[in-house]
Amino acid sequence: MTQDAILAAIPHRPPMLLVDEIVDQSDNRIVCRKTFREDEYFFQGHYPGEPIVPGVILCEASMQAGAILLSQFVQEGDGVPVATRLNDVKFKRMVRPGDTVEMHVTLNERLADAFFLTAKVKCAGKLTARLDFACTVAAPPS
Repeated sequence: MTQDAILAAIPHRPPMLLVDEIVDQSDNRIVCRKTFREDEYFFQGHYPGEPIVPGVILCEASMQAGAILLSQFVQEGDGVPVATRLNDVKFKRMVRPGDTVEMHVTLNERLADAFFLTAKVKCAGKLTARLDFACTVAAPPS
C-alpha cells in the first residue's frame, strides 16, 4: 500500500506516523514495516550514546498498524479507531536506530464498535515485542 493510502486510512502524521509500508493485508490480519531512522526525535534523549526505540513507540507502531486494518470497518465521518486497553505487553529484544521492524497484527474479535487485537513485533525475523490491545471507534470532534 502506498504512503498516500496509509495517510488516507489513519489520521497520524509525521513525526508520529510510525508505519512506512504495508507488506500484506487480509480482512483480519495486517503486516506493516517501519524503519527507525537515526534522526527520530525520541532517540535524542532515550539512552544517549546507546539509543534504543522506546517500548511505547513499538506499541504505538503496532496500534497504528491495527488502525489501518480497522479502517475497513470505519466509514468516513464515523470517527477513528482509538486504543482503549493494552494487556500482556512483553518486550523481548531492543530495537536500535537503523533497524526495521515488522508489525504483525491480528483482529481476534469484534463486538459492535469494540475490536480486540494481538500484535507481534519482529526485527530481523525475531520476536521483539508482543501485546494485546483493544480499540473502539471514537466519534469525530464536534
